[in-house]
Amino acid sequence: MKIPVIAAAVIAVLGLIVLNNAYFVVDETEQVIILQFGKPVGRPIKDAGLHFKVPFIQALVRFEKRVLEWDGDENQIPTSDKKYIWVDTFGRWRIVDPLKYYQSVRGDERAAQSRLDDIVDSATRNFISENLLIEAVRNSNRELKTTVEEEGGFEMEGGEQKIDKGRDQITKMILLKAAQAMPEFGIELLDVRIKRINYIDEVRQKVYERMISERKRIAEKSRSEGQGRKAEIEGEREKEFQIITSEAYRKAQEIKGKADAEATRIYAESLGKDPDFYSFIQTLESYKNTINTNTTLILNTDSEYLKYFKSISK
Repeated sequence: MKIPVIAAAVIAVLGLIVLNNAYFVVDETEQVIILQFGKPVGRPIKDAGLHFKVPFIQALVRFEKRVLEWDGDENQIPTSDKKYIWVDTFGRWRIVDPLKYYQSVRGDERAAQSRLDDIVDSATRNFISENLLIEAVRNSNRELKTTVEEEGGFEMEGGEQKIDKGRDQITKMILLKAAQAMPEFGIELLDVRIKRINYIDEVRQKVYERMISERKRIAEKSRSEGQGRKAEIEGEREKEFQIITSEAYRKAQEIKGKADAEATRIYAESLGKDPDFYSFIQTLESYKNTINTNTTLILNTDSEYLKYFKSISK
């Protein structure tokens, strides 16, 4: 009785193992090809859900269905106007034909990235070198309120340089050119963008020097204009000061003249009423203004200057 039970258990376990190896689940984010003795068989499976294969004979290779990123290396490229620049690009791609992808790069994502490097970098180099630097930097002929140096050292012939394509158009041309080579790898190139454009170190240093020189020139011009405005303001201030001072002096002289006239009138009236008292007051004022503790006077005893002291002594 034990042998049949054991045999049944073994058969059940083997059946479960076989059954477990016979089906597989495909996620929404992936796609699968089936290999039989190392060679692809059947069509790629892109639909998510439960699927079946021949157990132990067939194997699975899974690939991403989602959009993948590609980040290229920075490359030194000369433009048509002989400006040497560094161009850094990035892109987005996805696997659309898993079978071709497996056959061309053996399903190795690093190998696929390497192919993208070769193709996209080549297209980028071709289109950048065929166009002026300004075409790769700007998108339109919109007027920039900046100096030549601030725009990146674009020497404008005739004072202006027109944009024929622009950066967006160049990136579209790079994308179209590179995308043409992708179907043979089972890849769809969705987008390519220029991440950064920069001068090489030697040219960048010269541009910085021109920018510094331009900034200094503008600063000196502003400083000169400021000094001129300062001199103008100071001149106006001095003029107003002279006007105010002369007007104040005139009014002061008028007031002083009126006061002197009034004082003269009062003195005259006082003299007319009591000449002796007026003479006495004036003499006392002269004493006050001319004699103090440090004054030494040598006078004749008959001097009229001391006549009031003589009268006191009497």
